[in-house]
Amino acid sequence: MVNILVADMIESHGRIPPISVRTNYTLGIATLFPYLQDPYSKNGYEHYYDPEANTGYLAWRLKTVQRNTYDGASGCPRPNFQHSSTTRRESLFVSGQLFGEECREALSVIRHSTDRSVVKEKMKATFEYRQKLVHDPDATSSILAVFPRFLDTPGLIDQDFAMMLGDEASGRFLTKWSSYFKQKIIAECQSLPSSPCVEELRASFDTEASNDWGWDSDMAALLLLLHLLPPTSKGHKKTARISSAQAANHLVRFIKEGVSLTTFLEKANTRQPFLLCIGEQKKNIQRFFIVVDQKAIPCDAPTSVAAFDGLFKAHFVFSLSYDEALSSFYTFIQTTIYNIDVGNTKESPRVKELRARLLRDR
Repeated sequence: MVNILVADMIESHGRIPPISVRTNYTLGIATLFPYLQDPYSKNGYEHYYDPEANTGYLAWRLKTVQRNTYDGASGCPRPNFQHSSTTRRESLFVSGQLFGEECREALSVIRHSTDRSVVKEKMKATFEYRQKLVHDPDATSSILAVFPRFLDTPGLIDQDFAMMLGDEASGRFLTKWSSYFKQKIIAECQSLPSSPCVEELRASFDTEASNDWGWDSDMAALLLLLHLLPPTSKGHKKTARISSAQAANHLVRFIKEGVSLTTFLEKANTRQPFLLCIGEQKKNIQRFFIVVDQKAIPCDAPTSVAAFDGLFKAHFVFSLSYDEALSSFYTFIQTTIYNIDVGNTKESPRVKELRARLLRDR
């Protein structure tokens, strides 16, 4: 009862509710439950809250909640942001989910069927089981072993993401990027300090410049967004801050056609996913892969921006946190472009500032 009342009090009146509010809640307890009154106290409810001494069950619970939501390092209250790419989400399509023996039979069909439509149907029916698996700390690393068809069947990441957040949310990035955000970011990056990396990316937008080794304009704009939202040291003095150019290697990598994919994956020792582009030139990619746990998931994407869309969605589908160096970058993409968990996701001041600048003329 005390926990419920304190939660309601904080939700309605803030983290530090006034004394009058605390007293009213306590009076309500004594009024509704007269047998809980203390006949030896002045008002009968001081064991729940004594406004003079600031003691009692309600006072103690409030202190516990305040202490647990308090950032001692900075001396400021820490907002309780609960939503992220690792948040457990139920399917929007609740019907047709398989459990128990039916689920085990579906897993066998998924493994052995050569019919892509059958695989997609069974993958859809085992969504809830898969989400339970990726949110189990002891089982999440085995997700690609249990569902190996991610490794040879393009489109499964898109399907899971749409089941999780809906078709509208799934299509927002591809809709908004080309029509609005790309040009806004290109204009905003003109204020960036000049550097060899920034100038190489800017050259991707110059149709008259020779740019044989640079990225196409979509990937260049995404990487410039990373320069607008550079990595931080998170306030830890012992944590070395890496540059935006170094952080770009956490987001996308390029290898030339003919290089051994197996050898590359053996050396790609990272938990967070990244986009692997294979082609003769960066601006002319033949194949895209999302690399997760040293395994390459094929992207059936015609463009780099479509491949990045799949990379972002992989964080949600496999319940993977953002790479620390890309935290602000991905958070901006999540809240500002996909509009996922707006107001419930922790955003840095830099993310909010950039969003205000890019959206002010809309």
